[in-house]
Amino acid sequence: MTDSANPEVLLFASTTQSFLEKEVPLSRMRQMHDEGTSFDPQWWRRAAELGWTSLLVPEEFGGGSVSGGVSGGVKDLALVAEIAGKTVAPGPLHPVSTVLAGLVEAPEGHEDTIEALIAGELVASWAVYEPGRPWAPLTPSVTATQTGAGFRIDGVKDRVEAGADSGMLLVTAQFDGHPRQFLVPADASGVRVQSQRSIDMVKSYARVQFDGVEVGETAVVGSAELTEALIERQSQIAIVLQCAEIIGILDTVLAFTIQWGFDRHSFGRPLGSYQALKHKFADLKIWFEGCRATTNAAAAEVAARSPGAAMAVSVAKSYVGEHAPGMLQLCIQLHGGIGVTWEHDLHLFLRRVTLYRSLFGTPEDHNLRVYSLTEVGQAS
Repeated sequence: MTDSANPEVLLFASTTQSFLEKEVPLSRMRQMHDEGTSFDPQWWRRAAELGWTSLLVPEEFGGGSVSGGVSGGVKDLALVAEIAGKTVAPGPLHPVSTVLAGLVEAPEGHEDTIEALIAGELVASWAVYEPGRPWAPLTPSVTATQTGAGFRIDGVKDRVEAGADSGMLLVTAQFDGHPRQFLVPADASGVRVQSQRSIDMVKSYARVQFDGVEVGETAVVGSAELTEALIERQSQIAIVLQCAEIIGILDTVLAFTIQWGFDRHSFGRPLGSYQALKHKFADLKIWFEGCRATTNAAAAEVAARSPGAAMAVSVAKSYVGEHAPGMLQLCIQLHGGIGVTWEHDLHLFLRRVTLYRSLFGTPEDHNLRVYSLTEVGQAS
C-alpha cells in the first residue's frame, strides 16, 4: 500500500517498520505471552509520537497524515497495519483508530478525549459486540435511558479489544428505538471489566458489564440522525485495518515459506523444484494477489468516502477472511513437521488471522451483505 512516488510516505513506512522490528520482534511476542501482558503503555506512547494515532484526525484537532488530509490518512493507517502484520505486533492500534474514526465525525464535547488519544495518553475501545450475538452493530441490546442529569447505560458487551487496558469505552446502545453511541469512562461506577481469553498470543479482549452506569449529556457521540453513518464509518475502518494487517502477515509468511522450499532438499533437489509444490506456491501467489487487490480497493474507497465503500469493504473481508486462514494452513503443511511445533513462528501468524476471520463479520456475513447491497443497487 506504499505510495512509491511519495518520499515522505516511504520514510514513514521505513520508520514504522524499523520501530516495530526493534521494539516488538516475534521473540518479544512470546515473552509478552509468558508474562500475560498485552502491550506496554510506554511503547504505545512512542508509537503515538510516530503519528499512528493522528492519521484519521483533521489538523484543526491536532492530527494530520503523511499523505495529506483525512482521506490520505486512511491509506497511511492501512500501511501501518500492514507493517504491523509482519511481526503480528501488539498494541491498541485497531480499537483506538476505530474510536477516533467516530469521534472526529462528531467532535463536539470530545476534543479533550481526541487530544488524549492522539498523544497516546489514553486508550479507548469500541464496545459493540454482545454475548451470544453475531456482528450486528445497529441493533444493540444494551440500553440507554434518559435521566435528569444525562443517561443510564445497562447491559453487557464482550469481545472488547484491550478492554482491560482502556480508560474510555465507546458504547453502542439502544435509545428510544434507535442506536446511539456513548463515551463511558472505564472506571465509572457500575462498570465491571472481566478479561476474556483469546486465541491470539497477545491480543486481549474483555467482557464489560454496565449496571446502571450514569453518564452526562456530553457523553453522547453524534446525533440520532448521524449515528448510523458513524457506526458504518467505524466498521469500515475496523475492517480495512484487519485486512491490511492480514496482507502484512501473508506477505511475510509466504516469503519465508518460499525460502524454506529453496533451502530444504530432498533427493538432492530443493523441495520447491518439485512440480506438485510449485502448483501450491502458484496458488498461494494467486490468492495473495487477490487479497491484496481487494484490500487496496477497499482502502481507496473508504479513503474517498465513495458510495461503493460499503461494498468494497465487504468484498475485501469476504475474500481475505475466506482465503487467509487456508493459506496459512497450507504454509504449515509445506513446512512439514516443523510447521506444527510451538517453537516455529507459523502459529503466531495463524492465530492472528484466525481471530480476525470472525471479528467484525465473518466472510459468510459479508457475502450476505454483498448480496444485499447488490439487490439495493439493482433496485435503484
